[in-house]
Amino acid sequence: MSSSLTEIVLPHRPPNLPSPVVVTDRDRRSLFVALEAINDPRDPRGRRYPLVSVLAAAVCAVLAGACTFAAVHDWVRFQDRPVWVRLGFTGRVPAATTVWRLLIRLDAEVLSQVLARWLRDRAGPVVIGGRRWRLVIAVDGKVARGARLPDGRQVHLLSAYDVSTGIVLAQVQIAAKSNEIPAFTPLLRLVAAVLGSLRDVLVVADALHAQTGHAELLAADGGHLMTAVKANQPTLFAQLKALPWAEVPVGSQTRETGHGRKETRTVKVLTVSTPGGLGFPYARQAVRITRTRTIKGRITRETAYLTVSLPADQAQPADLGTWARSEWHIENRLHHVRDVTFREDAHSARTGSGPAVFATLRNTAIGDHHVDGATNIAEATRRASHRPHDLIDAVTTGNPAVTRGNPILQ
Repeated sequence: MSSSLTEIVLPHRPPNLPSPVVVTDRDRRSLFVALEAINDPRDPRGRRYPLVSVLAAAVCAVLAGACTFAAVHDWVRFQDRPVWVRLGFTGRVPAATTVWRLLIRLDAEVLSQVLARWLRDRAGPVVIGGRRWRLVIAVDGKVARGARLPDGRQVHLLSAYDVSTGIVLAQVQIAAKSNEIPAFTPLLRLVAAVLGSLRDVLVVADALHAQTGHAELLAADGGHLMTAVKANQPTLFAQLKALPWAEVPVGSQTRETGHGRKETRTVKVLTVSTPGGLGFPYARQAVRITRTRTIKGRITRETAYLTVSLPADQAQPADLGTWARSEWHIENRLHHVRDVTFREDAHSARTGSGPAVFATLRNTAIGDHHVDGATNIAEATRRASHRPHDLIDAVTTGNPAVTRGNPILQ
């Protein structure tokens, strides 16, 4: 029997079609192989369409810009028969209700882990830009405003985003009558499962996550936490604000212009060596970032205070200024794209794990386009929608930029 998964799921391939690219079980870069790890929630009796085929079709459809379950079905339905065959469908494709019923029954966290591992296997090695380079993960939550839980509440998802590759490593849904704080620990456990360890990983989060438990969790696993501090931690905030910042020299300063504004970011860093140090576990340095913006002649200033568990020899002011902007990355490169390009807030998914599953598909599409080298995700989805065979080639081989017909490489 052939070791190619493509051959296994396509036993009735028409004879006149060219043979698909041979993909062995060792090639984890193939989407078909990766999706074999997903458990099929359906009763074994009456399974008409392979789970791998339905899931692969859903991933490809969202990569091509599908924004809803109905759009996933339409993308498959409007393809020609050779595309159907390459996806594993013979004779006909599943109805929209079949696709919907299957996807809303999947375990969203497992699907997120499987697809995150697949994307990491496909991503090339990260170019290390200096001896202090480290893996930085931004953690932030987002509300899917169009989706609703059975009790009418909106769906709130917490994501961990690898800023170096643009891949969402894990995503969890906030439990009923809860918030992001209790979800932080299970999210980081999923990240550790994908990466193998949290050792030397820096997690950057907003002020909501300036929590003792979070710092202790990361320290126990060999990781580090960098978090903003605001009024939700009044004692720590007052301590940071009262430090002698006027006596601290400027550690780093950057200037940027664009979108009709000028911005200067000034970073000062202080290692607190007094007895007791900072009033936050494992905090090694205090950081103050002053942002001065000029828009149409109007000047505004904003000051942010942060703590970080990395010592000065591992985190210089320029590094800290760059890492602090990781929250900007997850907001603009992930959440904004999900809202604008994939119209997430307009998607009224309300049943089962549907909202979280489709958010995972959007994360996967964005991450895969980033791996492909795309800087404009909307353009990348349009290109994928016009080249379905290139798209299927891309998700079943290890060089997506070449097989997808990236004009930069041609």
